[in-house]
Amino acid sequence: MGSLDETDIEILRLLSHDARRTITNIAEEVEMSGPAVADRIDRLQDAGIINRFTVELDRTQLGAGAQIFVQLDPGNSFNQLRSRLDGADAVEHVMVTADGELWFNARAEVHNVHSWLTALLEPADDAEYSVTLIDEIEWQPSLDGTDFALTCSECGNTVDNEGESEWIDDRMYHFCCSTCQNQFKAQLDELKEGV
Repeated sequence: MGSLDETDIEILRLLSHDARRTITNIAEEVEMSGPAVADRIDRLQDAGIINRFTVELDRTQLGAGAQIFVQLDPGNSFNQLRSRLDGADAVEHVMVTADGELWFNARAEVHNVHSWLTALLEPADDAEYSVTLIDEIEWQPSLDGTDFALTCSECGNTVDNEGESEWIDDRMYHFCCSTCQNQFKAQLDELKEGV
């Protein structure tokens, strides 16, 4: 897939607001045929830009407890705690900060937050956290400021329609030219041999 155009960005915007929107509806919005839109969505998936279609639940309607936001310094237990957070049903979003903290929001019983967190974080005795009770959350998906092009995995230049894309180890990589593609693969092979 080469560079993204305004139609690709509009399709992404429409899907980010409603992932169940029909191809026909999207086609009407972007003034294209249904098969052309389906092809673009397939290309966006193949390129790894669309990873999955999902549903957003309003857990307040399900009686799932109070919304909390936790800032967690995992100490020496980052991988263990990250895995545990990813698998916890009550945890809705996990964020990793640049300095290695784990931030997440979850639903918990108001009178049981401390005991729930203690059980979730065991045996990470050196982990420190702070909890904030959230009154309201609103998600505003936006593609404002999004570049209309893919960047080369090797050099960072813009990938145009003459670029290359390739699946490597279950991940799609994009390259501006075959030279960058070959350099990237050679470096990856060297790293694999050194392991």
